[in-house]
Amino acid sequence: MSGRGRPVDLPGGGERAERAVVSGRGRWGAGGGRGPHRAAAPRGPGDDGAVRAAQRPIAAQQQSYDNPRSSEVCRLTAEHVTLAYDQRVIAENLSVGIPDQSFTVIVGPNACGKSTLLRALSRMLKPATGSVLLDGSAISSLPAKKVARTLGLLPQSSIAPDGITVADLVARGRYPHQGLLRQWSADDERIVQESMAATGIGELADRYVDELSGGQRQRVWIAMALAQQTPLFLLDEPTTYLDIQHQIEVLDLCAELHEEQGRTLVAVLHDLNHAARYATHLIAMKDGAVVAEGAPSDIVTAELVERVFGLSCQIIEDPETGTPLVVPAARKPRKGGTGSGRASAEQPGRSGDTAKGAAATTAVS
Repeated sequence: MSGRGRPVDLPGGGERAERAVVSGRGRWGAGGGRGPHRAAAPRGPGDDGAVRAAQRPIAAQQQSYDNPRSSEVCRLTAEHVTLAYDQRVIAENLSVGIPDQSFTVIVGPNACGKSTLLRALSRMLKPATGSVLLDGSAISSLPAKKVARTLGLLPQSSIAPDGITVADLVARGRYPHQGLLRQWSADDERIVQESMAATGIGELADRYVDELSGGQRQRVWIAMALAQQTPLFLLDEPTTYLDIQHQIEVLDLCAELHEEQGRTLVAVLHDLNHAARYATHLIAMKDGAVVAEGAPSDIVTAELVERVFGLSCQIIEDPETGTPLVVPAARKPRKGGTGSGRASAEQPGRSGDTAKGAAATTAVS
């Protein structure tokens, strides 16, 4: 048997489990984001109807997950979970359903519990109370390999074994598909090669992982996730360590896996504008609770951003995609100062229309 067929610790349980996810053979594109797909009209402080509709009470959210509508299929759900590290409680009585075949993005301020929720959904953190269900069964009761063939995780920080090459690490994504009667095959080799090509790391195949830059290593882990070929893929801050071009490439690849292959993706992102551009379903969290959820064009408003992040802003339409674009309010000049070249809202030439040029891809984290 080839060395690439060696058993490794992958999904199922424990800190090192569930390295990867996503399946497919998407292209690793170059350049900008996706084309227009949703229209979102500019919204200001006065337009709060969508917020009231989306920001349902927590109890109402929990009821909807217990009795989902027939049109809402959720293979992965958390039901009334309490999440804690030792005695430090992060979230109580939290219920979340991940719509099947969605690109769900979880956003919120630091320490709000979004990564903790993702760990619970991936079986890396056992809830103190409540349960996480995968296809209707408690995820903690399922065999590790069964979970690994269905759901994968790209964690914030992944540590590769010393002295392992890129090709061998990507090949470990095939471990959940191995068994006594199924050893390493030509089909496995093909999937590994296609996964590396899709993420643009084919030329790095024989390099040692510990020789690579942070951005290159992140792409290697994503390639391993591709090789795992699961219908559910969880990503905890997948754009970490990447420059802006590679951030867009990673998110474009994720969008392609969702749109063209029907994969269900769940990602934690810090950049609210990236989340609004790519998500089909957005979950906004604060203090361990879901504040609002729904399509970005329905829930991303100035009121929501201020409520969740404490940031004054305007919401305009992204000129590339039509999705909501957050434009933070300009810093006010210090008293008695001359300013720093930043125009105020009353300054001539700084109308709401020209604010679009200053918006770019401002991150809200």
